[in-house]
Amino acid sequence: MTGALRRLRALPLRSRLALLVATAVAVAVAAVAVACWFVTRVQLENQLDSSLRSSKVDENYLERLYAYCRGTTPLPPRPFSGNYTVQLNDSQGTVCIAPKLSGKQSPLPVSEADIAVAERRLPNALHSATSENGTKVRVFTYPLDQSAQQLGGTTGGIAVSIARPMSEIDDPLSTLAWVLLAVAGIGAVGAGAAGLWVARTGLRPVDELTEAVEHVARTEDLTVRIPAEGEDEIARLSRSFNSMTASLASSRDRQAQLIADAGHELRTPLTSLRTNIELLARSDDTGRAIPPDDRRALMTSVKAQMTELASLIGDLQELARPDAPGPGPLQVVALHDIADTALERARLRGPELTIRADLTPWYVRAEPAALERAVVNVLDNAVKFSPAHGTIEIALRDGELTVRDQGPGIPADELPHVFERFWRSPSARQLPGSGLGLSIVARTVQQSGGEIALRPAEDGPGTVASIRLPGAPTPPPEL
Repeated sequence: MTGALRRLRALPLRSRLALLVATAVAVAVAAVAVACWFVTRVQLENQLDSSLRSSKVDENYLERLYAYCRGTTPLPPRPFSGNYTVQLNDSQGTVCIAPKLSGKQSPLPVSEADIAVAERRLPNALHSATSENGTKVRVFTYPLDQSAQQLGGTTGGIAVSIARPMSEIDDPLSTLAWVLLAVAGIGAVGAGAAGLWVARTGLRPVDELTEAVEHVARTEDLTVRIPAEGEDEIARLSRSFNSMTASLASSRDRQAQLIADAGHELRTPLTSLRTNIELLARSDDTGRAIPPDDRRALMTSVKAQMTELASLIGDLQELARPDAPGPGPLQVVALHDIADTALERARLRGPELTIRADLTPWYVRAEPAALERAVVNVLDNAVKFSPAHGTIEIALRDGELTVRDQGPGIPADELPHVFERFWRSPSARQLPGSGLGLSIVARTVQQSGGEIALRPAEDGPGTVASIRLPGAPTPPPEL
């Protein structure tokens, strides 16, 4: 059985479908044919039994037949026509059989039921038997109304057995069986052909999908689309494939764009770093010392460029993480505590700035390290763009963290681009940074189920950064 299943799985899908359809139809046709044959057999047997029960022989003929069997009278003429066998049985099992019109009739065996009928212990008997010449017959036995003395003075009763050959049923049933077998065979073959046609027609969209997948695997062409018509499973599969290839194409485009933007951003600090290092190396090779002030300036520039490179690489690593939640598990964290920690770092970076904070408790579910980095990035931007001795206002109310600076603000036409990777405002290109900070912030907030937005301040210069995260003012029981 296991080997047959293994060989079946090795066949192509359309062959398996055709085989299964043919098998199912063949089984159904065979079941109908067998049921038809049995129903017909029962009907024919009932008709034969009914015919035997209604076949009554004239008692005068039976009396003369019994006398003929005793040798006292000549053979009486047959009072009926048809392929019948008429036999008299007494209670001792003695047989008196009416001969055929030509030749002798083969005697029927006397059963216990026949003797019981002759002795008046049974009203009648209906059974199958085999005559002495091997013919299978159906026998109906009933008692005579006249006494045995009237038929010759014998003691005991006498019963009449009327028989008809079973060939009257078996021959039509045999013919019917061959007809049904032929019909079942033709039906199975037709079902196999129809199943193969249905399989080929139904699997044509699957073949197209397979060819498209093979084409994509061979050429990496993600622009391939499969026509999706209707609402069946094949159409759904086609639409899913088209959606998958579109997502892959978009992901590949974003990856290529990220690589191109990263190469462009890395080129500037690397070029500056190489120029400074070459100046230092040329000074050592030629023996011409660089003035101490210029040398300190070069070393400071080298350190700043290395710091910028390290920051840029760190931002790229953060941005290269999957869009799903990061490796750290989501936890219930206090957003007000994270904001307070970020405030301390902001005060160290802008000691001349005035920072005002109004933080009410708010608990969210997020990755602590990523969320802290996002808040720090927002505050760093506020420190970076605030004027000397400016004021930064931070508030946390009902799950909305707002950071307002007094910088030059962002023009309205630039606001839609602030969360794009490597995008930097023309006014900020001279300031340190990679243009990835807000992009990382936006992704972190979205992974936590929140929203982030930038808008111009309503009561003066500056920009308001708003982060809204779902949560609650009190910690859950497990915290």
